[in-house]
Amino acid sequence: MLNRWVGGLERFFFLYRRATLGLLLALTALMAFFALQLRMDAGFEKQMPSDHPYIQTFQKYRADVLGANRLNIVVKARQGSIFTVAGLQKLYEVTQGVVFLPSIERLGVQSLWTPNSFVNEITEEGFRADPLIDGTISPGQLDEATVKKIREATARGGFIGTLVSRDESSAMVTAEIIEYDREGKKVDYVAYNRVLEAQIRQKFEDANFEVQIIGFAKQIGDIADGASAVLEFCVIALLLTAAAVYWYCHSLRFTLLPIACSLTSLVWQFGALHLLGYGLDPLGVLVPFLVFAIGVSHGVQQINFIVREISHGKSCYEACRGSFTGLLIPGTLALVTAFVSFVTLVMIPIPMVRELAITASLGVAFKIITNLVMLPVAASFFNVSKAYADRAMLKREARSGWLRTLARVAEPRNAAVCLLVVGAIFAVAVVEGHGRVVGTTQPGAPELRPEARFNRDAVSISSNFDTGLDWLTVVFESTAKEGSPEAASLCENVNLGLYQDRFTWALQPVQGVLSVSSFSGQMRLYNEGYNEGNPKMSVVPIDAGNYAALATEIGRIRGTMRKDCSMTAVHLFLTDHKASTINRVIAAVEAFKKANPGDGPGEGVQIRLASGNAGVLAAINDEVEKSELPMMLYVYAAIVILVFLVYRDFRAVLACCLPLTVGTFIGYWFMKELDIGLTVATLPVMVLAVGIGVDYAFYIYNRLQLHLSHGQPIVKALEHSILEVGTATIFTAITLAVGVATWSFSELKFQADMGKLLAFMFMVNMVMAMTALPAFAVWLERLFPRKKPVKAPGLAH
Repeated sequence: MLNRWVGGLERFFFLYRRATLGLLLALTALMAFFALQLRMDAGFEKQMPSDHPYIQTFQKYRADVLGANRLNIVVKARQGSIFTVAGLQKLYEVTQGVVFLPSIERLGVQSLWTPNSFVNEITEEGFRADPLIDGTISPGQLDEATVKKIREATARGGFIGTLVSRDESSAMVTAEIIEYDREGKKVDYVAYNRVLEAQIRQKFEDANFEVQIIGFAKQIGDIADGASAVLEFCVIALLLTAAAVYWYCHSLRFTLLPIACSLTSLVWQFGALHLLGYGLDPLGVLVPFLVFAIGVSHGVQQINFIVREISHGKSCYEACRGSFTGLLIPGTLALVTAFVSFVTLVMIPIPMVRELAITASLGVAFKIITNLVMLPVAASFFNVSKAYADRAMLKREARSGWLRTLARVAEPRNAAVCLLVVGAIFAVAVVEGHGRVVGTTQPGAPELRPEARFNRDAVSISSNFDTGLDWLTVVFESTAKEGSPEAASLCENVNLGLYQDRFTWALQPVQGVLSVSSFSGQMRLYNEGYNEGNPKMSVVPIDAGNYAALATEIGRIRGTMRKDCSMTAVHLFLTDHKASTINRVIAAVEAFKKANPGDGPGEGVQIRLASGNAGVLAAINDEVEKSELPMMLYVYAAIVILVFLVYRDFRAVLACCLPLTVGTFIGYWFMKELDIGLTVATLPVMVLAVGIGVDYAFYIYNRLQLHLSHGQPIVKALEHSILEVGTATIFTAITLAVGVATWSFSELKFQADMGKLLAFMFMVNMVMAMTALPAFAVWLERLFPRKKPVKAPGLAH
């Protein structure tokens, strides 16, 4: 039945080959029109796994606590202190510039100049809160005496280390970005980054003052700017691939054809994305070009097959028909496997990852048409002489002479040695790859290099300010039902403040916690202030009336509570957002919850994780970690099912999957050694490695089945298979590895990491397919002898 299906497709496409090519070219022109309208599309919300408990907490209380989508802008004096007339004037100008930026929540902007910066003072009359800089003072009225008063007020108000650096050389402006406007239009972060540069950095930075900017909007903008340079590396990879293919086949037509077919599917992919309403996320910009690499791999196999058929005396037309039928089954099998691999990424409930999965899946699906149909049909119009094919085959034979030595791995004794070596490497890879990090492994923006401006700004700010750039917000939520008597008296629930106070003291010494800001901490401060500054009164009051009065005062300032006292918060400012740091702090929170349940008599409070940018990262890391194993199992299950359906032989399943498994674990070992975390950026590379790694196995095993069906013994059949497709397999792997290795020079660290990882996985999976697969196949044949003759796969020649 499979043979009839393949034969029917062959007759149809080659009978109507002009109509087929015309239709495909028309489709390409149409999709090119839509592809040109595709734009970069980044979003803070897209990174959130909306169903995760942490994100549900974030969404529920995002209007009441510190927002995770913040901008931190620092004005730093290049020499001396920020407390000068020029320094405070510059800070005022930057503050006003931030206030009038688009998509900024203006009431939430804070600096020394904003009215929401209060100095809490204890006077003879009691507790008093005054603006840090009086509203009657304007920048033009500043003199040395006024600056001195502002400096003293900053120190009294406790803003050293928060709004002003510890060494007093710089001051900070904080703001929160509103991602969607009233009409539901989302911020264009790529364009917003240019606005920040033009209206803030370039406008206010000069010879005396440096302007440092960090935050998600700046980070994703810098990534997008770096991603725009990805085209340069893709062009370099394309040229290297083209040069290598030409060296391999010595034909300009056969060089351009597989590249043109792969580029055609790229045009379809971009056009389809626009039609589906998607953009191209900066973190996923490499995925289409990774899929392009798969297309080139299959294209080289097609050219190799066509040239071999011509050298056997067939016309180019007949050779292309033979290539179509001979490679349709293994090619479709490989591409369907890659398609399923990418589709499994939809399991991760992060919108950005799901977009990435759709992007990659579309590209792979289109490859079935462009590389398995369009390429051989287009090549059938070429007029290739047998003399050219003979020369090409002689060169291939000369280059592949050493493959006869490699093919001896199929001899039983050599195969046994090979399996022992592979087993030892697998064991070491499992042990050494254990404990690899899920999440980021470096401070700052892990997608950017350490020397990038964003990361230099991040290091400078984190070194000079106490609040840190990364924070985890822990919510203390009342369990009282709305409308109940308990809910009406929440602001008198002293136990809530005392419980949070114990939590704060427990978390302060945890490694990675830089400082803590909490409702209970403010309660202590206000209680001391209203009691003439008596240090003994720096406690959470146990009198319900006093507690309620102070809670009302604290509720006037946004960030740590709801006015009805149904929620209070603790902000844990962290030294960095490394996965190890976040995991350690979350583990400490969970340990406190377990040791100190908040549902005791009269308490009625539960701890909820988590908000803040560290909470969002923790949710992303958690989903990636939980999804990875099921996702990989689905991928391997798909490979098992597809291989078994095509070959109806468990030996084929084991021979194709076991080397692939070894290669995957070696990849994990490589990631750990190079300190590459498993993130939403690197996860697609591992999935792609499985997809393209199994390609090599399919092409070799397909030839093996053909020779076994002709009655050859397993050793001889494997030798012929390696000699026929080994050169193309090795050549493709090396060419693609060299091409993507050029990404190592990218300004984007995540692109450099992906290039290294992908190049390594190309080579590892090729080595596994050329050595471990034949060794497994030989011993499976010896251990489980066949009782029935082997049938030829499809219509392979």
